[in-house]
Amino acid sequence: MNNTKTEFILTGETFTKMIHGAAINLQNQAQKINDLNVFPVPDGDTGDNMLSTLMGGVERAKGINEGLGVTARKVADGMLLSARGNSGVILSQFFDGIAAGFEGLESADAKAIGKAFRKGVRRAYRAVMKPAEGTILTVASDATEYACNTGTVSVEDFLGNFVSEARRSLDRTPELLPVLKSAGVVDSGGAGLLSIIEGMCRVFDDDWSAQTFDNASPSKTAEEIDFDRFSADDVLEYGYCTELLVRLQTSKTDIDSFDTQAVIDVLTELGDSIATVRSGSILKIHVHTKTPDRVLALCQQYGEFLKVKIENMSLQHNSIEAEGEAVREAQAVMADRDRKDFGVIVAACGEGIKQTFLECGADFIVEGGQSMNPSAEDFIRAFEAVNAKTIFVFPNNGNVILAARQAMKMYDRSDVRVIESRNVGEGYASLSMMDTSSGDADAIEAELNANMQGVVTAEIARCIRDAEMQNVEIHTGDYIGYVGKSILSASNERLEASLRLIDSLDLDSHALFLLFSGLDSSEGETEQICSYIEEHHPACEVYPIHGGQEIYSYIMVAE
Repeated sequence: MNNTKTEFILTGETFTKMIHGAAINLQNQAQKINDLNVFPVPDGDTGDNMLSTLMGGVERAKGINEGLGVTARKVADGMLLSARGNSGVILSQFFDGIAAGFEGLESADAKAIGKAFRKGVRRAYRAVMKPAEGTILTVASDATEYACNTGTVSVEDFLGNFVSEARRSLDRTPELLPVLKSAGVVDSGGAGLLSIIEGMCRVFDDDWSAQTFDNASPSKTAEEIDFDRFSADDVLEYGYCTELLVRLQTSKTDIDSFDTQAVIDVLTELGDSIATVRSGSILKIHVHTKTPDRVLALCQQYGEFLKVKIENMSLQHNSIEAEGEAVREAQAVMADRDRKDFGVIVAACGEGIKQTFLECGADFIVEGGQSMNPSAEDFIRAFEAVNAKTIFVFPNNGNVILAARQAMKMYDRSDVRVIESRNVGEGYASLSMMDTSSGDADAIEAELNANMQGVVTAEIARCIRDAEMQNVEIHTGDYIGYVGKSILSASNERLEASLRLIDSLDLDSHALFLLFSGLDSSEGETEQICSYIEEHHPACEVYPIHGGQEIYSYIMVAE
């Protein structure tokens, strides 16, 4: 007789549970994955991007009671729309390929899963114009081929073999990408994929309750909500989404023998959508309840709070409904008005930077940049808002280009052209010289791409770890100046690092210098930098702009 593993097949219900488990595991690992940042500045966001992408699939999977093919397709569609950053886009394409492999299936055995995973790998590779080995692509490919070639007939063994090889492949990534080896890290996207598949495997773990899979949704960053949507006359219909992080205290309980089930039993009487995860003396709780005070009192019997979040779900529901109605009305108005020939969308963050692009002719600003990458859906909403026959998109960040291109492929109501600007400087140089008088979209696109040539964008940011890169020794807390990934200056004084960076830029060959000052810069220091340029490079005209950006103390653009 076959054992349980051999008889196990993957169904839509189990796939949904796996996606929940993957999201929960990735959420727990997201910050560690963010920290696997090659460049030692605080702009790592791979873990957050992959989690946001995966959460799109989690949301689509809610309430589905369908076969595997339908379920996998809904999950993949949610991820495609929510994809953020290069790693998120590649991840969404991987699951899109898996969904294509499951098309028409009610369930799948290990062999069918292997075929679907291979299709996922192929689709992920196609998402990148110039695929590089030593990345999430390599980890996905290596692990898939290993799992397919081991001849296992158990779904559990297939995924277990995938995880085993993914770990080995991840450890090999520094040997394939010298930049990883130099930084002393493994590939962050590959680490995210490993975390996801490990989370999916938790469905086989008897200690991981089905209730966690069925009800838990990892928290997402809350958007601003209009408090007027819950008035004095409204009734609390949906209760409160209550999330707690509790540190168990030895003065209140025996931590070693603490039984989480005792808490779950009481929470079941107080609400639903219950999820509890324990790691050592840390207890994480999620519950929907109309009496959060009783939940707090319960948990305080065993420990003290590290974090508390209580949100009115009736308020959230009313706000979402109102927003949806507003969007529908706006779309109806746009459908009735004449479409203009050309529109421009720019991805940017920092009030001064956004205003600069609006003054250059941008019709719509998609909020986002480094460490806050917009999703494909964000771009699609922008396409709808602009309502032009041809839309030119400026991502202004190498980690935003794939999401913009993915949105472009998903949208068919306009001719969308992604101008692959990789930084603020390229985007500004291109858009500031945009000329649509020819009326020829191909000619305009070619000119926009040509406009970016020769512009230099440099940045000043704080170093987050000791490192020696490109023969430059840098320390935590230093300010480093760089162009692309080339470090050109380093100092524990921001002004000194800035002036050294300027000296390395050959400003005498440029006529224009834009200085975008960040949130942590000072007006006096900015004036000193401008005076230095005017004195040492008088032929270069300086324009200081308070960009208001985070992370980067200064963004310097030389044209």
